[in-house]
Amino acid sequence: MLRRRTQPVTTPDPALRGTRPSPKALVLMALAGSTSLLSFEPFGWWPVQFLALAWFFYQVGMGTSSRRGAWLGWAFGFGWSVAGMHWLYIAITRFGGLPAILGAIAIAVLGLYMGLFGAFAGGVSSWLRRKWSLPVSSFVLLVLPVAWGVSEWMRGWVFTGFPWASAGYAHNVSPLAGYAPLVGVYGLGVLAAVCAGCLVMLTQRARWPAIGLFAALMAAGFGLKQVAWTHEVGQPLSVRLLQGDVAQDQKFDMAYLTDIVTRYHGMITAAPADLIATPETAIPVTPQQLAPDYLRGLQSFAKQTGSHLMLGIPMMDSPTNYGNSVIAFGPGSAPYRYDKHHLVPFGEFIPPGFRWFTDLMHIPLGDQTRGAALQAPFPIKDQLVLPNICYEDAFGEEIAAQLRNAPRPATLLLNVSNLAWYGESVAIPQHLQISQMRAIETGRPMLRSTNNGATAVIDGRGKVVARLPFYQRGVLAATVRGTEGLTPYVRAGNLAFLLLGALMLLGAWLAGRRYKNNSAKSNG
Repeated sequence: MLRRRTQPVTTPDPALRGTRPSPKALVLMALAGSTSLLSFEPFGWWPVQFLALAWFFYQVGMGTSSRRGAWLGWAFGFGWSVAGMHWLYIAITRFGGLPAILGAIAIAVLGLYMGLFGAFAGGVSSWLRRKWSLPVSSFVLLVLPVAWGVSEWMRGWVFTGFPWASAGYAHNVSPLAGYAPLVGVYGLGVLAAVCAGCLVMLTQRARWPAIGLFAALMAAGFGLKQVAWTHEVGQPLSVRLLQGDVAQDQKFDMAYLTDIVTRYHGMITAAPADLIATPETAIPVTPQQLAPDYLRGLQSFAKQTGSHLMLGIPMMDSPTNYGNSVIAFGPGSAPYRYDKHHLVPFGEFIPPGFRWFTDLMHIPLGDQTRGAALQAPFPIKDQLVLPNICYEDAFGEEIAAQLRNAPRPATLLLNVSNLAWYGESVAIPQHLQISQMRAIETGRPMLRSTNNGATAVIDGRGKVVARLPFYQRGVLAATVRGTEGLTPYVRAGNLAFLLLGALMLLGAWLAGRRYKNNSAKSNG
């Protein structure tokens, strides 16, 4: 349908083949990438992302050189990453002890590295454009979106991955959210990029089919949001989610240990509940370093009141073997322990050759033991609660695998976090948005217990139904009910997104062959 009307108003400039973009063009591209920050929370202006990606796609489409596309993609990815993750500077300077200049250099180096994934998207897509003789429509509506989505997927696992600020997270409230239970957050990134390609096509003669495609994607997404992929099961649970608001510069200072453990003891025992959950490392020392009767007292409270407690605490099995853990106990329950599986580079494990860097930052508990990839949920009445710790919930495929491979899949998800490392920055609302996406993908309610935010209850459709204010002490009391059933994304994981990309590339290749044959006939 598009084939006869895909000639561009402005064809790619032959003079741009094989050239490197000017410094001005790279700066503008980096600034365009940085505007993506506005599409995520706390701003939530998700249409801005379409505009940013459309600018990237249009500029890459002005030339045919894979070298030029890679440079533009690198600049765009650099701006996207530095803007979206600038809050890391607070952790490594204010609390990690790194000098300001070294902290700025570290964030810049991270951005340079993250930009390589954007370079992949721009370079590979431009190479395929020439290789397959693609018309403009196939390039901006099929190849560029797939290359962008694959680059984000790679960013989520290369060198253990850092998928923060992936494009799909901006759409937890947009119509595109309806696709999340099908193709996950990376699939949403591809579809968002297709929408951006539709905007690029407004500069072409075939603009009306692109407008129709944009409208169809949005309408179908809205319709899919009405589908219930899971259903409620079992008894409702009363929950109390604790937010201790312990200052980060005090958390691991032994001078404040008594105040911290006393604070959480008082918050835990203030009232019973089916589930009482504390933040990550709410107790900042191992059980061996606590008074002998501290944990016994909490166990006694749980038994006497019929409560179940899930407590964030580091666990040590030997002097060199310790982990970031959640332990749990309740009346009649066997002792339970969850160990964090996906560790943070530099903060929780030391990559080979970088001990010198982590030694500069003086981060406590910085070389941990990794937990198993598949761990059992904690039973509470007839619900099953599966914890994840801090940024583990940024890895949707791992949570999906936990649900898919469990003999009895969890009915509730629980994230325990401590984002006080990042001050009063966008990290907290961004992390809440990530948890919302996990709830949408899995169809499971997500509970969040955090040190200073965002402590919240999220339903199985990703809606925040209750939340504490940030940066203050409090307890969030609510009633929640778990869900059962597996969404298509949970069943297939990222294979669904990869299949979508493969089908789009196949369509582009066929369109390229047809376009090339028609051009040959016209010239003949």
